[in-house]
Amino acid sequence: MYKRKKLKNLIVGRKPIIDALVEGVSIEKIFIQKGIQKEFLDELLPLASNQNIPTQLVPKAKLMGLTGANHQGVIALNAVIDYQPFEEIVSRKFDQGENPLIIMLDGVTDVRNFGAIARSAEVFGADVIIIPLKGSALIDEKSNKAAAGALSRIPISRVKSLNMTAKYLQSSGVKMVSAVLKAENAIISVDMNEPMCLIIGSEDKGIHPSLISLSDIEVSIPQVGKTDSLNASVAAGIILYEVQRQRSLK
Repeated sequence: MYKRKKLKNLIVGRKPIIDALVEGVSIEKIFIQKGIQKEFLDELLPLASNQNIPTQLVPKAKLMGLTGANHQGVIALNAVIDYQPFEEIVSRKFDQGENPLIIMLDGVTDVRNFGAIARSAEVFGADVIIIPLKGSALIDEKSNKAAAGALSRIPISRVKSLNMTAKYLQSSGVKMVSAVLKAENAIISVDMNEPMCLIIGSEDKGIHPSLISLSDIEVSIPQVGKTDSLNASVAAGIILYEVQRQRSLK
């Protein structure tokens, strides 16, 4: 028997979800039953795409496991935060004469890792965290708990393409800094006082090669032990501390 999860933050049914999209309700993700009518998809998908809301085709059993209500083949998960446009945040920092500190997460899908990174980002003064529309941790109660409240204090921006976002930031005068395990440049030898975006990858795959190729510099954390690598959230915390240390000295 399929066990039903107890989720309360759901929007169930076609019309309620369409209405929520039209009204601009903050939605984390939309689950769509495979084989649903094309006419409904033609109405739903453009609205979701315009608001950078990810959609996923799932079997009927998945939807039945989320709710016992008449879902009509579609269920939306309400967002626990309001996503914000990174462009406005970066522009505002420049207008204030300050150097923005941006975090970009590539393939960080573990909610606890994401929450811990958000916690460090807020503590060390990051201005915004950028995540991809697909291939990122679901921001839910678990990640919110791991972030210890930080998600209510640091903006999160969701984008369709990390590569295009990196190019936009570079054109705006932001240095793209990739955290790579075996990079030649140790973090203590790199000037972190410039406007910068720190890219953190997943623990298993790291940062995508195409995103690394767009980076201005690759940095590493000096290590003396034999353990293969640090946890992504731990590495993020160490690098962010170094950024804050350098900026506070200046």
